Amino acid sequence: MDRLEESLKAALARKEAPPDFAQRVAARARAGQSRTGAPWWLASAAGIAVMVVGSGLAYRHHQGEVAKEQVMQAMKITAVKLHRIQTAVTEARQ
Repeated sequence: MDRLEESLKAALARKEAPPDFAQRVAARARAGQSRTGAPWWLASAAGIAVMVVGSGLAYRHHQGEVAKEQVMQAMKITAVKLHRIQTAVTEARQ
């Protein structure tokens, strides 16, 4: 075996737990303590950030819809005016 394989084998070898490991785990479970739990404020901050980003995206979508409605209204007005002009020109030729 080469050195890397030997290092990996040594690092991944099974090791016995300390004698008081089970008692420490049971005591911590009874106390409701967790070493891996994130603080409550971190979860709150993440939730607020998600809400702010989501609100921003929803507002941008709303702005796009309003702009689309305005463009469609402008197109309708333009079509009506062009039809009037075309009618006037056609009548003037006759």
